[in-house]
Amino acid sequence: MSRVLITGGAGVLGAAVARRLLADPNYDVRVSDERAAPQWMREACEIRGADLRAPAQAQAALKGCSQVIHLASFRADDAAGAALAHTQIEYENALHNAVIRAALDCAVERFVYVSSPLVFERAEVFPTPEDYLAQCPVALSPGGFARLSGERYCRAAHDEHDFPFTICRPFATYGPTPAPTPAPASASASASASEPGVSGAVAELIDGALAGRHPLRVDAAGEQTMSPTHVDDIADGIVAALGAPAALNEDFNLASSRALSVAEIAQLVWQACGEQASELALEQIGAGDRKPTRSQPATDKARELLGWQAQIAFEDGVAATVRSLRERAMADRHIGSAL
Repeated sequence: MSRVLITGGAGVLGAAVARRLLADPNYDVRVSDERAAPQWMREACEIRGADLRAPAQAQAALKGCSQVIHLASFRADDAAGAALAHTQIEYENALHNAVIRAALDCAVERFVYVSSPLVFERAEVFPTPEDYLAQCPVALSPGGFARLSGERYCRAAHDEHDFPFTICRPFATYGPTPAPTPAPASASASASASEPGVSGAVAELIDGALAGRHPLRVDAAGEQTMSPTHVDDIADGIVAALGAPAALNEDFNLASSRALSVAEIAQLVWQACGEQASELALEQIGAGDRKPTRSQPATDKARELLGWQAQIAFEDGVAATVRSLRERAMADRHIGSAL
């Protein structure tokens, strides 16, 4: 049995990856996160609270693990990330340094680094293949630069120490989020946080439609494009990369092959929430100049080397997400009325 450490495992994607690993008897799962883990995770996994920027804590978290899925990151929404640009880059560099050093010292068999589509935020080739990264203009946003730095750490460790890495870039991940848990005081900068590859835009559209917000707010009149991909599909791709010999020292775009504009996503979200398509109105709230106006990854490599491709159509995935959120809201109201 292989013991797998998931850093940052208490988040949206970490929870989905943990569930996928736990369904396989070949894996034993340890989660390291400063956030509180949900009850099911505390029962099924070994939980380690740690500040993984500290080398000694990173070493302790990785000890005894043969594989690592590295999801931990500086978590902040776009506004906070822009305002805390130096803090974010400093945080991520310390994280990469400590965790990758610990992985080297512990001689892990595979290190899966979960990056972000923001490394391609200035791409000019579409669909964007993995090998375009060498020619792509360097990311300017703090998040994009920090994620790119993590990829460089992996490659540098491989070049110097034969470090066994795999890079996964999840694109526009969406799906039901874990129930909120209290964050420690030291994590106040990440209280409203997102995760690399997890789409805040899709989540905000779902929240707005469920709240009856009219018009729905979108950046740049909804003209941006993305490839929304359900969290369960992304988790399957990451676990496939973890175990595939062909994935060793390779990088993969994990995404649906279907690109949609934000306006099209808003329309489908609106309808999934039971609203009439003819009643949808959109409000532009910004020029969107800090985000890519187009995101469309090539996905051939993951299909050919991992045998992976996204299976859940956006219409089905967003409908399931809406149902899950409504069921949670009803359960919360029931608990509240019983107190």
